[in-house]
Amino acid sequence: MSIIFAILLFSLLIFVHELGHFVAAKLSGVQVNEFSMFMGPAIVKWKRGETTYSIRCIPIGGFCAMEGEDEDTDNPRSFQKAAWWKRLIILIAGSVMNLLIGGVLMLLVYLPAEEAVLPVIDSFEKYATIDEAGGLQAGDRFVELDGENIYLRSDFSMILSLNPGDTHDVVVDRNGKEVRLDNFKMEKHLVVDKNGNEQMQYGINFVVDKDLTFEDKVSLAWNNCLNTGRVVRLSLQMLLSGQAGFSDMSGPVGIVKVMSDTAEQSETTLDAIISMLYFGAFLAINLGIMNLLPIPALDGGRVVGLLLTTTIEKITKKKLNSKIEGYIHGVGMLLLMVLMALILFKDVFTIFKG
Repeated sequence: MSIIFAILLFSLLIFVHELGHFVAAKLSGVQVNEFSMFMGPAIVKWKRGETTYSIRCIPIGGFCAMEGEDEDTDNPRSFQKAAWWKRLIILIAGSVMNLLIGGVLMLLVYLPAEEAVLPVIDSFEKYATIDEAGGLQAGDRFVELDGENIYLRSDFSMILSLNPGDTHDVVVDRNGKEVRLDNFKMEKHLVVDKNGNEQMQYGINFVVDKDLTFEDKVSLAWNNCLNTGRVVRLSLQMLLSGQAGFSDMSGPVGIVKVMSDTAEQSETTLDAIISMLYFGAFLAINLGIMNLLPIPALDGGRVVGLLLTTTIEKITKKKLNSKIEGYIHGVGMLLLMVLMALILFKDVFTIFKG
């Protein structure tokens, strides 16, 4: 059931993305020839008005095919004939819908929450050495750490893990005033818990809010959305810098497997549903941001192409051949499909190997 739920959730995110393009195109007066969920041969098709609707057999992707999207046409209601700002809205509408559904799913995750750990210092363990004169104090709220904003308690550990070493640039809110601690020494200490496990800890106890209001839950959901966006950025930075590679990437199969495993490890059905919704929110925000990257075949690449061609046409007073841009996006789509296929085989191999 968890695998089915994960596939349905993943499909919902794709449907919402394409629905964004579809609704924006219809509202802009652009003719939509076909609106399809999934890829591959069609399982079922039906036509309503000028648009053919279809459900296809490969549960990956989907599309909203608009008249004159990648080629010139005499149709006055084609994509290319629409005002540049209308085309811009159509192109970004899919990602906007992903970001919106991500926010809604994240709020659903936090609605049942009864308590939350805040990035606010409650107290220190006896072995702690970061609360000495000129150091941290009980009541301090972490605002920044090594140049990164602290939205959640979990951010504290994540940012520190990305910056090994004993000295960090810390910014805290202390009684409403910003206090900066540059090159602040933060020592870890070896601690043995009641089960005999050894851990390296700073000795900070954080405040637990056990009386969450609806506004608190909205704030937590928003901060998680912001943090998810940052995780996407940090992941891209790691890929570009070589800190992460092909083996760290996952496609739909790998993502569904992780979602399923997480759900099955949950203690209750509610916990499993919340875990799946969190993954859905994370994926929705991830898709929304990734699709806006300036890469050919992605919405962001099309936005860049639109802005460049519009600017050139305004300056030269000449209409550019849309086929050139279409060829560029076609090559980008081919390369993207090859990458997706490689990741698919890698995910399947990993599952069977495990």
